[in-house]
Amino acid sequence: MNKSYFPIQEWHVSQWFNTPQPLQLADLRGHVVMIHTFQMLCPGCVLHAIPQAAKVHQALAAEGLKVIGLHTVFEHHEAMQPHALEAFIHEFRLRFPIGVDAPSTHNPIPQTMAQWGLQGTPSLLILDKQGHVRLNHFGQIDDLVLGATLGRLLAENIEN
Repeated sequence: MNKSYFPIQEWHVSQWFNTPQPLQLADLRGHVVMIHTFQMLCPGCVLHAIPQAAKVHQALAAEGLKVIGLHTVFEHHEAMQPHALEAFIHEFRLRFPIGVDAPSTHNPIPQTMAQWGLQGTPSLLILDKQGHVRLNHFGQIDDLVLGATLGRLLAENIEN
């Protein structure tokens, strides 16, 4: 990991699943956060990234890792409405919080995806305990690489 860390701007979420209240990035400070962006109709998401996020959540939630899903719909908007996402979450037995990236008014790219400059789905962002982006990865990431990255960040002490 390089040393050019940068803070991330707050997400724009229109609806949350698997959490009793809306989540804000600022509230997650002090934790390593893995943000998994996906679409229900993205083959790479369904075949690799979603199962990987679920495994990471199951394995490392007790260690303080926060796994957050962000459904960033930039195509097939009508097919991927929140009611369909709710069924998808249920069928895939996803237990981590999942937000719906707020749609843009003049652009097919949702607000957070545009703001963060994401290339597509799946995308993975890992924030350190201070809320700085330490990894921004588009596409599939190897399980061992991800595990090593998360392990290093979980072991870091918070610097003042």
